[in-house]
Amino acid sequence: MRADRLVSLVLLLRQRGRLSAEQLARELEVSTRTVLRDIDALSTAGVPVYAERGRHGGFALLPGFRTELTGLTHDEALALLTGRAFGLGPALASALRKVLDARPEASDAAARFLVDPGTDLLAGRQATEELPGPAMAEIRRAVLAGRRLRIHYAATGQEPEWRTVDPIGLVTVRDRNYLLATRDGADRTYRLSRVLAAEAQAEPARRPKEVDLEQLWRERCARFLADGHLTALVRVHPRRREQLVRTAVAVRAAENDELEVTFQDLWHAEWALWQLGKDAEALAPASLRAALRDRAAAIAAHYAG
Repeated sequence: MRADRLVSLVLLLRQRGRLSAEQLARELEVSTRTVLRDIDALSTAGVPVYAERGRHGGFALLPGFRTELTGLTHDEALALLTGRAFGLGPALASALRKVLDARPEASDAAARFLVDPGTDLLAGRQATEELPGPAMAEIRRAVLAGRRLRIHYAATGQEPEWRTVDPIGLVTVRDRNYLLATRDGADRTYRLSRVLAAEAQAEPARRPKEVDLEQLWRERCARFLADGHLTALVRVHPRRREQLVRTAVAVRAAENDELEVTFQDLWHAEWALWQLGKDAEALAPASLRAALRDRAAAIAAHYAG
């Protein structure tokens, strides 16, 4: 609708300053003639937009002019910015411009959240986990404000204990939620479902001012998968593929009926493939093929008599 386009045009000029008719046309996905007509309409309506002539000319708003957007809380704006934005076209782009005009601080905050990156610590999609409401509010506050954080954390097989960490960002992947942080300078990754309580501190977090959360998550995943795990190349029948994926720690690559699969160790890999019988074949490493061959020989010998 034209009214939405006029609002988007004003917000573009507010956020970026002077823009040419060609630049505005590209952003709004209309012709330059339409942009010129819209500029005339805004001027007639009293919006202080003016033209600058010359090689570097374009259209701009008089300094101090401002539009207002009400009805969005900070969390709502953040949720919109951290959602799946790509491929939704001009409608979402217009909405994002409105959010950024009303709450420019949300843009920086959104860099601290990562949703569904390409690299995953888990093999298959699991049931959605429950997150502790009050604790999550404190965790988000610490992440966004750059404050240190105390968490009461229940690690697997250990008694819950309080830890003070420097939060870096939050990652959601396949319905699992993680806090990326450092503790005493060492990298730490915490499952949010295991946080029993949290307290944002007044002390500033010791963390870089800028963060590439996608790259950081990719690096931590690589270290996790390399830490004592075994990666195997497996040929699997399509009907048993999902069973293998659910059993593995992670699937790192797939091509036709062959998967590059990560297991906890050699014993885990041997056990997982043994369940699939002739529907799966370990192509590498040789140690896994040997383990499966020896197990099959031992079973055959046991029943030979």
